[in-house]
Amino acid sequence: MSRTPLRLGVNIDHVATVRNARGSAYPDPLRAALLAEAAGADGITAHLREDRRHISDADIAALADRLTVPLNFEMAATDEMQAIALRHKPHAVCIVPEKREERTTEGGLDVRREEARLAAYIAPLRAAGSRVSIFIAADAAQIEAAQRIGAEVIELHTGAYCDFHAEGRIAERDAELARLTEMATYAKAQGLEVHAGHGLTYDTVQPIAALPEVMELNIGHFLIGEAIFLGLEPAIREMRRLMDAAR
Repeated sequence: MSRTPLRLGVNIDHVATVRNARGSAYPDPLRAALLAEAAGADGITAHLREDRRHISDADIAALADRLTVPLNFEMAATDEMQAIALRHKPHAVCIVPEKREERTTEGGLDVRREEARLAAYIAPLRAAGSRVSIFIAADAAQIEAAQRIGAEVIELHTGAYCDFHAEGRIAERDAELARLTEMATYAKAQGLEVHAGHGLTYDTVQPIAALPEVMELNIGHFLIGEAIFLGLEPAIREMRRLMDAAR
């Protein structure tokens, strides 16, 4: 299989987390997004949570208005979020599970359990021109369900792989990487575009970036953390370099 260039989507949620810790107007997520563009990001990801713990409605409006790269709007499958997405018509929407008590998205969406509802839910989003992505675990049954409901893209949850690496659980890490590898191939064979993300760092990105079926990585928390030490543009450029080297 010939290897096509790998896109990098930069998630700027946690710029808003820092801003909201003081209730101030800074740091500005839009400014971070524009810097990410300049550093070579192929897209910007932002998750508007139901409790607005980081990204706000005003942030989404500003991003939709000012970005020159695609906006990937992460959202729970609620009526409120659907209405916001239909108003802004982002390039892509990524449907994710969401629990109010969680610190971050803890797992993939259970598409099989809600197949009929999700099929009806995403239909108007597709009709409005947004690409629909479903954030799921590396599981064949979930991939098949995502294909059946009309999703064009799946994003494989890399969180377990990254956690096992961080905890030194190497055998489990390697088993999860093998599962991600197998399911990326399977999803591609089902006609789905394959993305991946969650928890990726400089230490874990290259084995995922090397998967030829993966077209896009979405990375946020680590890059915002590294920006404290390196600056946002150098942090993104280093991630881009590692991704390209793996490809």
